[in-house]
Amino acid sequence: MADAHYVLGVDLGGTKILAAVVSQSGEIKGRAKKKTKPERPADEILGRIAACCREAVEAAQLSWAEIEAVGIGSPGPLDPVKGTVIDTPNINLANAPITGFLSQELGIPVYIDNDVNVGTFGEYVYGAGKGRKHVIGIFMGTGIGGGLIVDGKLLHGFSYNAGELGHIKLVVNGRKCGCGQRGCLEAYASKTAMIRSLQRSIKKGKATILTKLIGNDWSKLTSSVFSQAVEAKDKLVLREIKTAARYTGIAVGSLINILSPEMVIIGGGLMGNLSDLILPIIQDYAKQNCFPIMYEGVEIVPAQLGDDAGILGAAAIAWDKVQAAV
Repeated sequence: MADAHYVLGVDLGGTKILAAVVSQSGEIKGRAKKKTKPERPADEILGRIAACCREAVEAAQLSWAEIEAVGIGSPGPLDPVKGTVIDTPNINLANAPITGFLSQELGIPVYIDNDVNVGTFGEYVYGAGKGRKHVIGIFMGTGIGGGLIVDGKLLHGFSYNAGELGHIKLVVNGRKCGCGQRGCLEAYASKTAMIRSLQRSIKKGKATILTKLIGNDWSKLTSSVFSQAVEAKDKLVLREIKTAARYTGIAVGSLINILSPEMVIIGGGLMGNLSDLILPIIQDYAKQNCFPIMYEGVEIVPAQLGDDAGILGAAAIAWDKVQAAV
């Protein structure tokens, strides 16, 4: 395809599908958005992804002859070789032939990878990690996800699911994690963990501005609400955020010892709003928990791509595959 100069990046989430036409330099030419409707049959969800891709190409005012490939970031675990999601509780796509279906539907190659791998790869190609070769990405959200770039390549490992950084064990027989095990980073540093801890404290009679800001509706506890509580110097919220940052820093220290990265990128909603509070704590505890020679020269920085990390990372995956095929 001599006249093809773009790829599609798709961010597949439990509530929405985002698609964008992206140039090799990372310029977004057109976007589209659809509801995922994750409870629907797999072929219907896949049809919605295809429709979202078509709308993005139309928004970019391009022809399909100009689109080389599609990259998709999806919740895992998944098999990027077979192009299937192995299992995810939030979207009805277990073992569905995602890349095969969409490739036939759209007429171009389709590639898939774990959404946090994709976010890390996006930061590596277009964001904070640009120009580095050894990068760790950690994303603090509802859970804790991560991705590993080793010598310029995503590390998938034997199972294709390397990078489950949220499930590093930090406390023997510690808090119960959503994965069913105990003592994971995710059980101490995720938004879910913070909410559970805050709820326990409120039941014990501890005062917090959150009861005024969100009442009993914990779904309203967004990153901006956390920011409001921090601005109000809410002791309970400050304690939880600092605890999450401290445990994340301890995990980062261990990862630096194991992988010796040039850069560790910390992303997620809380980092977008409260990096000035969180990042120094992570840096301090990472330094305390790894060998000085390993820490020297390592940058621990906030992610740069924000809400576009998913689509740009998926596009970067597609470009990487296109270039490898040349």
